Amino acid sequence: MATSVETGHTKSASGISLFSQKFKTNLKESVVFLMQIHAETADAKNLMKECETVIKHSLLETDGDAGDRLDGTLKEINGLLKGFLVAKTIDDVHAIIAIQGLDDVLSVSHAGTAEGYIIRGGQASQITEYTRGKTTPAFIHIASGSIESRDVVVFSTQRLLRTVTPAQLAKLSQCGDQLIEELTAELESEKEKSALAVIRSEARKGEVEKKVKALPPRSSRRRRRRGPSRIPQFSGVADVLISSSSRVRDSVPSFEVVNRLRELPSVLLADMKNPKKKKKAHMLTLAGVVVVFLVVWAVVNLATTTQDGQSRAELEQMIEQVDTDIKTAENRYLAGDTDSANTILERAEATAKQVMDHESGRYRMEALDLLDRIRLKNEDINNITRLSPRVVVNLSAKNSDVSATGMIGLKDGELIVHDKQDLYRVVLNAVDGPDRLAEEELIVDGDFFDRMQTLLFQLSDNSVVEIINGQTTSMKTEDPAGWIAGSALKTYLRFLYVLSPENNQIYKYERLSNRYSAPSEYNINGDLGNALDFAIDGNVYVLKEGGEIVKLFRGESRPFVIRHLPEGALEGVTRIYKSPEDGNLYLLNSEGSRIIVATDGGATGESAYIRQYILEGEQIGELKDLYVGPEQLRMYVMDDKRVYAVDLVATR
Repeated sequence: MATSVETGHTKSASGISLFSQKFKTNLKESVVFLMQIHAETADAKNLMKECETVIKHSLLETDGDAGDRLDGTLKEINGLLKGFLVAKTIDDVHAIIAIQGLDDVLSVSHAGTAEGYIIRGGQASQITEYTRGKTTPAFIHIASGSIESRDVVVFSTQRLLRTVTPAQLAKLSQCGDQLIEELTAELESEKEKSALAVIRSEARKGEVEKKVKALPPRSSRRRRRRGPSRIPQFSGVADVLISSSSRVRDSVPSFEVVNRLRELPSVLLADMKNPKKKKKAHMLTLAGVVVVFLVVWAVVNLATTTQDGQSRAELEQMIEQVDTDIKTAENRYLAGDTDSANTILERAEATAKQVMDHESGRYRMEALDLLDRIRLKNEDINNITRLSPRVVVNLSAKNSDVSATGMIGLKDGELIVHDKQDLYRVVLNAVDGPDRLAEEELIVDGDFFDRMQTLLFQLSDNSVVEIINGQTTSMKTEDPAGWIAGSALKTYLRFLYVLSPENNQIYKYERLSNRYSAPSEYNINGDLGNALDFAIDGNVYVLKEGGEIVKLFRGESRPFVIRHLPEGALEGVTRIYKSPEDGNLYLLNSEGSRIIVATDGGATGESAYIRQYILEGEQIGELKDLYVGPEQLRMYVMDDKRVYAVDLVATR
């Protein structure tokens, strides 16, 4: 049977890559492969390339039954997916693969939320298995069935029925070659991301006329309906779970059954209008209703009881597994394998959450207790301390409308806090101000110039001012173009450094007697795109969105990694502070009220995670900045209204 294959996809998004491919085997069979990968673009392309290689060697270039070849191909791809997921190179994957054999049998398998639908006789039905709850990022079942003339098969890496109804999907299938474009438009209007494919079978010439001529008289068709009929349907042929070789059967309703059931009311109605058959028709209808009710009740009751017993047993097993994982994680931690302990705890947490989300509602209290144990064990393993910090000063006592944005440390116990226009001097538990720095321009960032013993600020008009002996002085640069705009600035020795992520550069100015030199470009080969903040101690540490840290020495990028860092610890980090000399790195997660402490890594760039502080208290707002005293005995953090202090004796 002649078929046509079309592929496409919606617009992708950050962290999501979409791929839609179609192939022809050596036997001229049609193959469709769709993937939606949640990962960095480079990692997603790498996975897609590996999968295409497997498909080429195991499916396209081999001979034999299409279903058997697909079975072997899926086992290899599942191995790839498991490797990428375990390595945390990818976060999630949704995929579908289908092959139409020479006998017009279509075999389909899906992973994650990917689904397939068939439109036959104006009706749309799902041909892949629908799974409740969290989906599995692996190919589990293969569904297969014969393709008939005029059938339209639609594949998607996301559930289409969240966007369109079955009736709408059937109607859109009449759009011909425009179906992919119509589906793409519908998905993008709902902000859904998906890869798509359509297989359309062509009607044979004269096929409709032949079917009409071949139809028997109505009476003979009515009699034939009373006997058994053989009806083609999609049915599962293989289970390709990585951990099991068992074979399963899946099925979807046949469209011929649906059509015959639709005709049944009209047949009964005709008999009830016939005087000779009226009484018999009533009796048959009543008997049929009773039989159907009893059968449905028995089937539902049996299915419910069986499913209830299976669910209870599965949940009990999951609870026992979580308890075992917690004990195993503790043993690994005591043996010094922190990374392995964290991995096991992550698995235990995911399992406990599955129990919590189960529709039956059983064992939720046990799951809550286990999640609490997992949290405590995680904090113990990863040296996480929860505390309520001491309030140093309340800035709103001086200005009820204050919304502080930054803090500059002069020395332990003496700070300068600023909002967009005003400065507040904090000494021990007292606060002075506000003192207006500029009437019209806003403060972008500031720092303490230790060499010159001055405060230095960059304003929104790209000017730079210093407070020298209590006097605000506008500073000039020898660059005729004036100061370069930046998002953050720092001073070190006699130099001023300005971070400009838009230009992928850090500009270095030398402080002269009463002005600054023209800037020189410091960065040579580092990627500073999306940089948020930076710190200097001879090396330059640039913090980027997502928690990545780029280390530069004399402008050149150097290796840098934080070992034994808990999963996701740096997500949401917005500020970085480096203590002088061989001091630690301090990273501030503003919304999570977390401070992550790590060593600087020295010359090797092999930093080590030390601990985390989680600040708790109803009055704590979103943290804006931090400062650590020179001796690393005390840390100061601030939100938009208050400054807090945390003792750091344990981290020395």
